[in-house]
Amino acid sequence: MTAADTLLDPDGPGTTGPVLEVSDLTVSFPSEAGRVRAVRGLSYHVNAGEVLGVVGESGSGKSVSSMAVMGLLPDTARVSGSIRFRGRELLGLSDVELSRVRGHQVAMVFQDPLSALTPVYTVGEQVAEAVLVHGRGRVSRAEAARRAVELLDLVGIPRAAERARAFPHEFSGGMRQRVVIAMAIANDPDLIIADEPTTALDVTVQAQVLEVLKTAQEVTGAAIVLITHDLGVVAGFADRLMVMYAGRAVETGSVDEIYRHPRMPYTLGLLGALPRLDATGRQPLVPIEGQPPSLVDLPPGCPFAPRCPMAAPECTAEEPALVPVPDAEAAAPTPHRAACVRMGEIARVDATPEEVYEVEAEVPEPEIARVPRAERTTVLDVRDLVKHFPLTRGTLFRRRVGTVRAVDGVSFDIREGETLGLVGESGCGKTTTLLEILGLEPPMGGSVTVLGKDVSTLDRKARKAVRADLQVVFQDPMASLDPRMPVGDILAEPLRVHGHDRRSIARRVPELLRLVGLRPEHAERYPAEFSGGQRQRIGIARALALEPRLVVLDEPVSALDVSIQAGVINLLDELRAELGLAYLFVAHDLSVVRHIADRVAVMYLGRIVEIGAVDAVFDTPGHPYTQALLSAIPIPDPERERRRERIILAGDLPSPADPPSGCRFRTRCFLHAGLSEKDRRRCVEVDPVLERHTDATGPVDHEVACHFTTVRRVV
Repeated sequence: MTAADTLLDPDGPGTTGPVLEVSDLTVSFPSEAGRVRAVRGLSYHVNAGEVLGVVGESGSGKSVSSMAVMGLLPDTARVSGSIRFRGRELLGLSDVELSRVRGHQVAMVFQDPLSALTPVYTVGEQVAEAVLVHGRGRVSRAEAARRAVELLDLVGIPRAAERARAFPHEFSGGMRQRVVIAMAIANDPDLIIADEPTTALDVTVQAQVLEVLKTAQEVTGAAIVLITHDLGVVAGFADRLMVMYAGRAVETGSVDEIYRHPRMPYTLGLLGALPRLDATGRQPLVPIEGQPPSLVDLPPGCPFAPRCPMAAPECTAEEPALVPVPDAEAAAPTPHRAACVRMGEIARVDATPEEVYEVEAEVPEPEIARVPRAERTTVLDVRDLVKHFPLTRGTLFRRRVGTVRAVDGVSFDIREGETLGLVGESGCGKTTTLLEILGLEPPMGGSVTVLGKDVSTLDRKARKAVRADLQVVFQDPMASLDPRMPVGDILAEPLRVHGHDRRSIARRVPELLRLVGLRPEHAERYPAEFSGGQRQRIGIARALALEPRLVVLDEPVSALDVSIQAGVINLLDELRAELGLAYLFVAHDLSVVRHIADRVAVMYLGRIVEIGAVDAVFDTPGHPYTQALLSAIPIPDPERERRRERIILAGDLPSPADPPSGCRFRTRCFLHAGLSEKDRRRCVEVDPVLERHTDATGPVDHEVACHFTTVRRVV
């Protein structure tokens, strides 16, 4: 060990104490209203080889605290307290001194890998740079380049030597995140901080990234701080958990103890807000009403009290300290602590989220649901839908060089009062399918029939009439609402377009606001004055303005915190029951789909590979792709998560411009290699079609497109 290494690791290699110790950390930022106290007296530690999960809603201080550890806060931030790495105080070090630690012994994996990578350098050069910068002249460029290829291979980049010469834009989101992890582990760090590393990724890619992080930890022996808003993600990955609210920790302890016996109402709410893949029956989710408090001028008492269903007068007198839970099963060194004056009452009855938040027993069902499906009116019928895009090259004289087969023969139908979930990875054709339906234009191939009317036969007047019955709610509520219009005008616009008079509009707007849980006086406000969940409710209200029969929901909750997501999902359930709506619900999160859908269709590379009743598909998935999707969804149960078998798909989705012959999934299928040569040849040459399953009673509502369907339980 050199003198420089001794300076960075003063305790030497035999250190047994915590890798990171944060004590009484406070971070504040200036604002027009005063200083925002983003982190308030936060204390925690991470031991060598340990994974600490940090969870909480947006604005709870998770990312700010990690940026303080890395020394990456802006100059306007005011930081106090103590941050000790291997016993050495980091607060107060110059940027030059911190740069010797950053990237070498403490590494960070950021949420958005594209913004963390430089677009003008190859990925190999960027990984090699991380080796060279901290090699201090001991590593040549050739050695760094070889090390970069080794690291890319370690994190699962196929053909690492070749792909090292590619640029970031040539990689998918999951592959870019692997590159960032390779950079993080380039110098065998003692601590890796992963800030929402899977938030923007498909569930299959999320599973791959978490697996890569586990591999990285095994190789480097590093401690990991995993920051996320999803309690399901950390269930099977973390050893200890810290729940943050309003800039401070409100519950800490071992993962098993907190998931089994949460003692803070906020933690109970977060757990109850998660739709569960392993749910039996349809029970409403637990929404946490209200919004996190402003951190500029916090009122006295518990910051969670205004949103807490158990709040008592003593809760508003003084902010509770984080103290040991008396009945905790876990003993030191991981004591269970909570910041709640009523934790004893929760402990006495071992209260569940549903009991604390007084949630209804079952999701309401529409009246039409009592009618057999075959006897209900079909509101949407899609048959053999095709949408191809030309692939061209050249600037002055463009020539066609191929075809992108975005949608390649999709068929499904939706009946009255029914919800069909359309799921699959990014690039599978879900959004293109929606656009073809919503456009109400003659399709390139196949047919789309809305409420008995073939869209290819509609004239302009008939198309406008159909649009009143077919409405849409978009993924990003802020982008879909005009920021210059007050909410009342936003809701009135579709009514005006369809010829409603002023009196009926004035009567309808307050009705719509009340219907989605907002107040009539909110009509005077602008979208920027609402939270994300409230903006999505406004988008839903606008979609309901014309009393449609079918609503298309394009990832309506993917951009929301789980606590807000729960309220929106419950609202959609209530509206369907009250108004008899039918939904086409597009999502990549199958746990959300399991909660809200009656039927589910799984798309892969422009085709539906499995479709049927939600219980049949989820309980007995027949297609290997569906099995992989389901196995990738985390369950908020540490014990079950550790026992579950993960199906990690190899590689990325093939290009729709050059899909594989025969079965399109065969290049990633985990069953393909185990087949006989004759059966593998069949997968290569013959494109499987959807075939209906049968059981002891006969055919069931479950179709699978696979030559060798094997039912496999993965939940």
